[in-house]
Amino acid sequence: MGRRIPQDKKFISGVHIIDIAEEGKGVAKQDDLVMFIEKGIPGDIVDVELLRKKKSFAEGRVVALTTPSEHRVEPFCPHFGVCGGCKWQNMNYDAQLSFKQQSVDNALKRLGKVDTAMMEPILGSEQTEYYRNKLEYTFSNKRWLTSVDDEVKPDDLNALGFHVPGRFDKILDIDHCFLQQDPSNAIRNTIKQLALEMGITFYDLRAHEGGLRNVIIRTASTGEVMLIVVFAYPEEGQVEQLMTAVADRFPDIVSLLYIVNQKKNDTIFDQDIHVFRGRDFIYEEMEGLKFKVGPKSFYQTNSAQAYELYKITRDFAGLKGDELVYDLYTGAGTIANFVAKSAREVIGVEYVPSAIEDAKINSEINKVYNTKFYAGDMKDVLTADFIAEHGKPQVVITDPPRAGMHADVVNRILEMEAEKVVYVSCNAATQARDLALLQEKYKVVRIKPVDMFPHTQHVENVVLLELKG
Repeated sequence: MGRRIPQDKKFISGVHIIDIAEEGKGVAKQDDLVMFIEKGIPGDIVDVELLRKKKSFAEGRVVALTTPSEHRVEPFCPHFGVCGGCKWQNMNYDAQLSFKQQSVDNALKRLGKVDTAMMEPILGSEQTEYYRNKLEYTFSNKRWLTSVDDEVKPDDLNALGFHVPGRFDKILDIDHCFLQQDPSNAIRNTIKQLALEMGITFYDLRAHEGGLRNVIIRTASTGEVMLIVVFAYPEEGQVEQLMTAVADRFPDIVSLLYIVNQKKNDTIFDQDIHVFRGRDFIYEEMEGLKFKVGPKSFYQTNSAQAYELYKITRDFAGLKGDELVYDLYTGAGTIANFVAKSAREVIGVEYVPSAIEDAKINSEINKVYNTKFYAGDMKDVLTADFIAEHGKPQVVITDPPRAGMHADVVNRILEMEAEKVVYVSCNAATQARDLALLQEKYKVVRIKPVDMFPHTQHVENVVLLELKG
């Protein structure tokens, strides 16, 4: 619980930012007080307003920049600082990569007791703007007003954009987003304008009423575009009216879909998808392989960098063609299908049944016949009986969610004693925890961080473990 900060201790001058925290905030220390400073960059000297104070640390924000860090640059997006994404736009990209490498190094050393001497340099993303292949925007009738907004009329509070951090009911209206390539911005802005002209109401996130709820846009490396418009309580004829207008304005959209979601949450996984025009999927492509991506499919959000990540994974696995590979947390089978041509057989396991169906389809359309996929909770599927039936793998590839692997799964990997384990992670802290357990039988021989999300604190990391002799 935060303590009330006395007014005379709320502002601190001449604070030196010395490091960066896992969540992307600057770190400072003064009189034994550790401070996490929003938008602070290592090397900055700043004046700080403390917002919350707890027993061992405080949180604050920069109110004046006395001496800028050598890493500081001008943010390129007009929404920076209010929008919750791209928190590191005010830091040059080389510095971002350096701090990401450092965060992985610190986590593996401190939490996993891993010798990181062999860590390879982080692989940066060639694209640092317009690199995402999927974005979701939210409609709201209560726009978040910023300091640059002039006097706003009561009927001008509609927004289509992103949630303001910490506010589920407030949406920042987005004019131009630098995360997704054309025609993403044009589609979003056109839908908003059409909805206003047609008098379709924007969703009220507190009262759960209104006609339009979300817009989801997928843009593939093949150039194909999917658009999903999510309605809540549209009036009669409004779905047809809006979707027809969008189809006329954007005839190149390959997959034009809509959903009517009247639940209290935005998730679409339990919702019926209606095809208004075109297919119910688009294709991604990677090294000659096609991947079918539907509205509910999981696919790595940075297509170009996903290819680099999978190449590193395949390289670490060092497959010769005669190995049985287990691909744990296989998702839509992207890695499994990607490495299949280099292996004897690949067994993929994933919790989400629809993802496993996608994985099977992806094998089928690519004429990959040496894969098998199974759906279920990893700790329940990966049993001694399962291994006895399918064989003991020579290589295990694992790419778990941010929470890392369940202890039972780690124990099963230790029991299997595969020659190699390639561990792909989006959270170095939970990866380090799992590596500490795996080091009972394995040694870490290669480490390679990969930046999938420029201008954010997120970083992927690939580790190769080999069975001890």
